[in-house]
Amino acid sequence: CPRCETPLSSHEVSQGYKAIKDPSIYVKIQLTDEPDTYFLVWTTTPWTLISNVALAVHPEVDYVKIEHNGEKLILAESRLGAIFDSDVKIIERYKGHEFEGKSYNRLFDFVPIDKKAFYVVTGDFVTTEDGTGIVHIAPAFGDDDYQVGLKYDLPVLRPVDKSGKFEEIVKDYKNQFVKKTDPQIISDLKTRGDLFRTEIIEHSYPHCWRCDSPLLYYARESWFIKTSQFKDQMLKNNKQINWNPPEVGEGRFGEWLKNNVDWALSRDRYWGTPLNIWICENCKHQTSIGSIQELQEKGNNVSKNIDLHKPYVDDVELECPKCKGVMKRTPEVIDCWFDSGSMPYAQWNYPAENKELFEQNFPADFICEGIDQTRGWFYSLLAISTLLFDKPAFKNIIVNDLILDKDGQKMSKSRGNVVFPTDIINQYGVDPLRWYFVTSSSPWTPKRFDIKGIEEVFRKFFDTLFNTYNFFALYANIDDFDPGSKPITMKERLEIDRWILSRLYTVVEDVNKQMEGYDTTKAGRILYDFLLDDVSNWYVRRNRRRFWKSGDSKDKLAAYQTLYEVLLTFSKLIAPIAPFIAEEIYQNLRMDKMPESVHITEYPKIDENKKSLQNEDLEYIMHTAQQVVSLARALRNETKIKVRQPLKEIIISSPSKTMLNAAHKMENIIKEEINVKSISSTENSNQFVIRKAKPNFKLLGPRFGKIMGTISDIIKKWNDEEIRKLEENGKIKIFIEGQEAIIHLEDVELHEENIGNYAVGKEGNLMVALDMEITPELEKEGLAREFVNRIQNLRKESKLEVTDRIEIYYQAPEKIHQVAQELAEYIMAETLAVQLKDQLPDNNNINEISIGSEKLSVSIRKA
Repeated sequence: CPRCETPLSSHEVSQGYKAIKDPSIYVKIQLTDEPDTYFLVWTTTPWTLISNVALAVHPEVDYVKIEHNGEKLILAESRLGAIFDSDVKIIERYKGHEFEGKSYNRLFDFVPIDKKAFYVVTGDFVTTEDGTGIVHIAPAFGDDDYQVGLKYDLPVLRPVDKSGKFEEIVKDYKNQFVKKTDPQIISDLKTRGDLFRTEIIEHSYPHCWRCDSPLLYYARESWFIKTSQFKDQMLKNNKQINWNPPEVGEGRFGEWLKNNVDWALSRDRYWGTPLNIWICENCKHQTSIGSIQELQEKGNNVSKNIDLHKPYVDDVELECPKCKGVMKRTPEVIDCWFDSGSMPYAQWNYPAENKELFEQNFPADFICEGIDQTRGWFYSLLAISTLLFDKPAFKNIIVNDLILDKDGQKMSKSRGNVVFPTDIINQYGVDPLRWYFVTSSSPWTPKRFDIKGIEEVFRKFFDTLFNTYNFFALYANIDDFDPGSKPITMKERLEIDRWILSRLYTVVEDVNKQMEGYDTTKAGRILYDFLLDDVSNWYVRRNRRRFWKSGDSKDKLAAYQTLYEVLLTFSKLIAPIAPFIAEEIYQNLRMDKMPESVHITEYPKIDENKKSLQNEDLEYIMHTAQQVVSLARALRNETKIKVRQPLKEIIISSPSKTMLNAAHKMENIIKEEINVKSISSTENSNQFVIRKAKPNFKLLGPRFGKIMGTISDIIKKWNDEEIRKLEENGKIKIFIEGQEAIIHLEDVELHEENIGNYAVGKEGNLMVALDMEITPELEKEGLAREFVNRIQNLRKESKLEVTDRIEIYYQAPEKIHQVAQELAEYIMAETLAVQLKDQLPDNNNINEISIGSEKLSVSIRKA
């Protein structure tokens, strides 16, 4: 890095690639023994031409000499079409190896040389995917170039200082940053007639991960760890790690390890861990010091509390054991990624102390970091642990991807799409933010951040959790519920109590399974669905009356004990994802002898006692009831008939007798939930839905031509039995005027038509049909329920306690009045009213309300 003036390792370089635009130039380089012939050479780094010492061709590629505008040019034959707009005259053909050793005239002669140079070499790295198939070689500024330089003993010209500026010897461009000299170099080449063409190319170029400056490939001396020697061990150890997701470990990280190169360890920086190598000034003997104790034993006048950083450690000198000369520390510091990879050992000051403690905690059970650490921390941890112990430093890993904006764009201040965490936390709290991140998508997929997602999590999950807890707390406080009271036995509890506890411990089992597999997203979603679907929308809603009713009873105590167990266990289950709200609920539910915090309790698991509470059959039949209710409610929504309006009948259809039996066992619940008078079932849905087939003319027309009309009429008349045969066999034969025609399943389009007053819904192998006819009696009952709903709303607005008795006064049209009188007992029971009078009191507390198209006046007061 020219700005930091320090080398970087290959895994650091890999972290900072960006797409940038650079000049792309084609230059003509004259052959020494053929003055009218030129090698056509392509480069995207014109500044490196100053240090050119050779040209490289692929030994087996076909090259040609062509004539163009009176000049003879040499390039790869496969690149002709990409470079020249029209056909060119080919004079001669060659294989690349025929040019090996061919001399050419150098373009720039600023730097003197002391070795043979400026001739053609061969290399398998030369490609013909772009450029001309001829690569210019500057060993100081590229790895392939450097390796070729070693092979051919080429001179290394590096007239560039650590700041990336040309040195004084390059007089035309001296003291200028090399990449900024490109325009001037291109202009000079053009003036001299050496420039063939110039373009702008967009390509991926490495930048410093620290300061974002463009990097320079720059040959220099550095200290290395020979990690390439341990490549096979690292690959073996990588396979022992449970990567989440697996494709990062096998693909991105695994492929990186396969191409492992030696680790450039030293940095030319001031801050950092000093490289602990001392070198003799006389004989160059090297010694690595492993501890403060060793430094004190071998060093001169090393203080007891020495600071091991620059400049203090540089004052320490050692006596050379070979020649008795003075040994001084090499000036470099160590790559900070070596520090991060040493964390497992450094945290225990191992091996100087805590040997047993370290061995108990190594390797780590789990780590988690961003995907950009694939070639950073993940690599340095594995490399060092392999070198030291030939084992990985961690057993499991979750790889986090980036957070993007809602449109999938990277967040940046310049784009104006940055979201500040404190704003979200101040508005919604930290737990909803955490829950959103964990459950919206897997951590290893790029996450599109949308504030509407947080709003939904807050509204659906956290509001539901608060409301469920507050409901429990309200009635538990009214009744002075003691969670330490003697438990009601399971046999004495209602079926729905046993069901919710069975569901609770099935969820405990499922969440543990997902957590053990490091799939926090699935675990969070299981908890989300359990709270919304089972706890709030089913158990609490269906059991409100048990908490409302006055007096003490075993049934009420069973309801309290059941919901208490659910809430307490749920607070522990959500604690890793929503730690603050979990702690709040836990503290409110905690009894004296329980642990002081939810975060020091044991995470819920299934023991023999909890296993006995699980009932798979009960869960299945209740789930079937939930499915039926869900489908029926959807039908009510579609037809805009509220649940408060009773309906005559629901018919449940399924080919599964087990499912139909389950529905009948839950008959009372289903009738209550969807407000129907009767329920029936059938394995055959023909009584409320009829299936029809339509011909697919695009497929059948070309096959049957003139008889297509007849075939169409036959298909349209098929009944359910014929359609079922087609589905079972995949085809059906028909005969027309003695001619056989085979109709395949894909040749027809199947659809269903409802019969009579039924509204029909289907999910999987379950179908439900609601009879939508509303009789006068059903209408009256629906109006009574609407009346009750309006009174309950007035109770809330009047801030009455849930146990308060009331008096109801009203004035209504005849239709509503008749309903109120006929169903007065029902209305009063539901609203805790002691009287229902069809007259208004002499006060101003009169409310105007609507029921359907009817208007009425109502007043309530505490009895």
